[in-house]
Amino acid sequence: MKLNTKSRYAVMALADMAVFSTSKAVSLRDISLRQGISLLYLEQIFLKLKKNNIVKSIRGINGGYILSKSPKDIKISEVLLALDQKVKTIGCKKDSKKSCNGKSSKCITHNFWDELDLHINSFFESKKLSDLLKNKESRI
Repeated sequence: MKLNTKSRYAVMALADMAVFSTSKAVSLRDISLRQGISLLYLEQIFLKLKKNNIVKSIRGINGGYILSKSPKDIKISEVLLALDQKVKTIGCKKDSKKSCNGKSSKCITHNFWDELDLHINSFFESKKLSDLLKNKESRI
């Protein structure tokens, strides 16, 4: 199981914004250069983040993006949801009549993977963008 690149880059870019933006807009170009993320890829990501009210765009010569809320009010789960991402450890839908093995009964490890799924997604639900900024001095 691996979180996809789009989700990882979105979280990286938002953390970058939280660090380098006080009250002014941050350009995607600057984020791209600092984080090593393709500018075109960031543009795709930020369209979804804007549509889901996680960021706002500012036009003009000093334009770019700002966070729509404080980093302490942005859950990582919101970011993943904005990108249509949810970490899934099981191959079936919980309410489906057909299970992960294509049969009417659940596979032998279904409950194990389902429990892991709950732990992972509750972890993302409990983490805020501001949590990523703690001890940032030791990482920059």
